[in-house]
Amino acid sequence: MGNPPLAEKGNFIHIYDFRVKPGSSAEFIKRFTEFDQAEDNPMHHSAGQVKDGILCQDENDPDHFYLLAEWRDKEEHRRIRKWLVENMRPAFLDLVLDLDKGSYVPVYADVVL
Repeated sequence: MGNPPLAEKGNFIHIYDFRVKPGSSAEFIKRFTEFDQAEDNPMHHSAGQVKDGILCQDENDPDHFYLLAEWRDKEEHRRIRKWLVENMRPAFLDLVLDLDKGSYVPVYADVVL
């Protein structure tokens, strides 16, 4: 048998596709890290989260990022994401392009195998 899978069948992966302001990738990573590692990050306090997220940078476009994490409860994730935007507004969002067009809304991909 191979290595353990990235995620378990029955859970889902959220996939954010971020484009940040040109030339701001280092600042975006800094701000994202500060938010992600903060004690008050509500995502990390939810029983709906299975594994912490990973932030990936496109090797061909330094201003393009993906954020993925494994969760078991979509409604819980949606609730927290909405609350974050309306109440907490992390500083990294100031660098994300097209927020008004839904760029901080992830794709939910069900793990089927």
